[in-house]
Amino acid sequence: MSMFGAVDLSSLAPRPTASPAPGAPAATQAPPAGQAGGIPAPLIVDIDAQALRDIAEISSRVPVVIICHSPRSEAATQAVAMLGRLAEEYAGRFELARLDVDASPEVAQALGVQAVPTCVALLAGQPVPLAQGAVGEEQARALLDQLLQVAAANGVTGRLAPGALAADDPEEPAETEVERAAREAIEKGDWAGAEAVYDHAIANSPADAGLKTARAQVRMLARMDGQDPAALLAAADDAPEDLDAALAGADAALAAGDVEGCLARALDAVARHGGDERETARLRLLELFEIIGASAPEVQAARRRLATILY
Repeated sequence: MSMFGAVDLSSLAPRPTASPAPGAPAATQAPPAGQAGGIPAPLIVDIDAQALRDIAEISSRVPVVIICHSPRSEAATQAVAMLGRLAEEYAGRFELARLDVDASPEVAQALGVQAVPTCVALLAGQPVPLAQGAVGEEQARALLDQLLQVAAANGVTGRLAPGALAADDPEEPAETEVERAAREAIEKGDWAGAEAVYDHAIANSPADAGLKTARAQVRMLARMDGQDPAALLAAADDAPEDLDAALAGADAALAAGDVEGCLARALDAVARHGGDERETARLRLLELFEIIGASAPEVQAARRRLATILY
């Protein structure tokens, strides 16, 4: 559910120590990227607990939009991609910070994140709730425009100049050849091609858990492509004995960020079936374990439950 329109941003934004020049339009107060005054910082960053101080400092000069996401949620993945495009389009008027809630749960908790995707802005170090749940691109534009107006009214009128980064500044790891090939296939909608890329890479590096996780994610995204999660969940509830429907329901629950619901549905599918169907359900459950992460407490509990069912 979107929080846009339900939150009075002006009441949450910090008050400036000095007001902007009277009558100066928000759009003209920030110098263009690359000119004097531009902030040497990237348009898009991935953050964790250690990076919070850095973006809090940036937010005193330019708004920072934090998108809280999880690779388990298709809606969150789409929101990250959409906001990335908007960050490029707005050309430095805000910085986009991507927070993986699975990798940094303590940061998500500090920001009050209850579901993914969730957007929170930082203005002068103060969190400002923007949206919870998926929003369309036009709604996101309107939200960003409102945020920039509030930022300007509070003296946060800087602009990023990513091209001004020092040559010795740390750079994000370069995309590997495997990641590039898989990304290009996904961008074409060629899910089978992306899976084949990871199949080949895993054959060469069978101990690489990251490759196996990426392949499992591609398989799930392919299964969910064009599907309505709510319809899949309803179909699974209507036909609990239908293995395909049950496993699709597990995918849909995970895409919606419901980890416990996903695992419960997959475990129930294993328990309800025997023979080849049970094996199909078991293998799907193991893939879901890879996507969610072996260290997740929900996965550890599900592994114990699976052992009880099987043995």
